[in-house]
Amino acid sequence: MKVSMKLDYGVRVLVDLAQHYGQGVIPASEIASRQNIPEPYLDQILAALRRAGFASSKRGPQGGHMLDRPPSQVNLGEVIAALEGSSSPRCITQPEDCERATICVQREVWQAIEESAQRLLTATTLGELVERQERRSEAAMYYI
Repeated sequence: MKVSMKLDYGVRVLVDLAQHYGQGVIPASEIASRQNIPEPYLDQILAALRRAGFASSKRGPQGGHMLDRPPSQVNLGEVIAALEGSSSPRCITQPEDCERATICVQREVWQAIEESAQRLLTATTLGELVERQERRSEAAMYYI
């Protein structure tokens, strides 16, 4: 699976918003700084996330962005579909366009890969990613 920069940044932004879920709006400058994303590109990603219904924003001096749903109710499958569309080969998404669809042995492999990936992606929520991030951050901390 090829992960575009847009998708990578989009998931990072959503995880950041999920980490601050329920704390009000988060300024774009803070997200950009924490995630090391250039602000102009971050603005494009946030616009795409708003259009897809994952985030909302508030304008003004006290403005910022926030996740629209609880992190446990947003899965990676829907994020990928919203930001990238389908990553499946055409023979999977449009078998009627392939003259070999009924006899092609590779198609079975592509289908199995697609089904496995979709199961994993739909089972993985932003809430789970936040928990993983917290565990990783705690493990990285040491005390003197």
